[in-house]
Amino acid sequence: MDIEEHIRLLQLDSSDFKDEAHTSSQPVHVEPTAAREVKDKETSAPEDPKDEMKANKKRHLNVVFIGHVDAGKSTTGGQILFLSGQVDDRTIQKYEKEAKDKSRESWYMAYIMDTNEEERVKGKTVEVGRAHFETEKTRFTILDAPGHKSYVPNMISGASQADIGVLVISARKGEFETGYERGGQTREHVQLAKTLGVSKLLVVVNKMDDPTVNWSKERYDEIESKMTPFLKSSGYNVKKDVIFLPISGLIGSNMKARVDKNMCPWWNGPCLFEALDAVEVPPRDPKGPFRLPIIDKFKDMGTVVMGKVESGSVCEGDNLLVMPNKAQVKVLAIYCNENKVRWAGPGENLRVRLSGIEEDDILSGFVLSSIAKPIAAVYEFVAQLQIFELLDNAIFTAGYKAVLHIHSVLEECEIVELMQQIDPRTRKPNEKESSLCEEWGCRHMSHSGLLFVLKGKPLQWGKLLIFMLQAVVLKQFWCKR
Repeated sequence: MDIEEHIRLLQLDSSDFKDEAHTSSQPVHVEPTAAREVKDKETSAPEDPKDEMKANKKRHLNVVFIGHVDAGKSTTGGQILFLSGQVDDRTIQKYEKEAKDKSRESWYMAYIMDTNEEERVKGKTVEVGRAHFETEKTRFTILDAPGHKSYVPNMISGASQADIGVLVISARKGEFETGYERGGQTREHVQLAKTLGVSKLLVVVNKMDDPTVNWSKERYDEIESKMTPFLKSSGYNVKKDVIFLPISGLIGSNMKARVDKNMCPWWNGPCLFEALDAVEVPPRDPKGPFRLPIIDKFKDMGTVVMGKVESGSVCEGDNLLVMPNKAQVKVLAIYCNENKVRWAGPGENLRVRLSGIEEDDILSGFVLSSIAKPIAAVYEFVAQLQIFELLDNAIFTAGYKAVLHIHSVLEECEIVELMQQIDPRTRKPNEKESSLCEEWGCRHMSHSGLLFVLKGKPLQWGKLLIFMLQAVVLKQFWCKR
């Protein structure tokens, strides 16, 4: 090989090296190991998305905390989250300092549930607080309902999403009596919860550690003896559907573990966590038509809606309808308790990302519905009412303006006609027709059939929960298309 050929070969080798160097100098994206693992998991996901949820054998229950203002609902809910490991000691210390600075030392546990500054300053829950915790058998969603009478509509919104209720009663001297007497929220919350479909109730007698009580069996028995007949009159089967137990929400006694015998020697029943685990799951229909009343919406890489699945199931990629505006949408992603899932059944609280609709086109109270069996939208319907009382000497007759509460929607309506009066004993219509109902007549009347006309936009029917005209409660309804 001569010198010229040797030089030519060296030049070729040099150009090849430059090409390789140029190629290698281009930016190369190296996928992180964690991302590769997630990607591998997604590609190796089971063909049937239901297997994903079935792998988690724990059942799910929505629990609403109800009761009179200052009974200790938020404190009890916060203590549950702390005992179940959802809140660490450092956060508790921060809340203790914040409560002490506001001269409200005993409120620090409530700060876990009451995240709004207004709620912390006033010491009153305004919005329905939401949190999650787990026991060995069950996944729970806590719904902390406000107790003040000014926020009853918010309480209705929380209770409408619940499967079971925890009625918190203060054992402190004077506080139980205030909540139990006429006009107290203990009575009203029980009646509303029953009408809203909360069929199981845990009655927790709170503040048993208070100096005025000191875990007194006499005080506990007094409260139970007064509440039992009232719960029966509200429609609860006390032997099957109601459990009484004493607790201290502030210090956590008889909540995760049974109360110390040295503190309360007379109590031999379960603690709160055991009682919650023992509650039976209400019947649900995963194969029914899909219904998800929308309680909130926001934008996050698309339109995201929030709500509880009342019927049916939903899968990633499903095509659904948003009623009543009949907008067809596609499910892009489903989130359950902050975890992304591919399938979810009835009873789950979800965030669903949708395509095909803008956030501004959705209102609270709209219903995400199946296309095959869409939910009905009506202007008129016949309803059966139970009347507890009429306030301010009101006369209940045709033309009366009222507010209709159904799941997360509030709609104004007008009474068109009182059709018939139903005997509370026989449950049969009375022969004598009635055109009005005054307050004095409510004592002799339990139900009335009424025809309503709703004003404004069409109303979509999901799980019909309640019609409330101060203390008037809707029991049943029939739609007129």
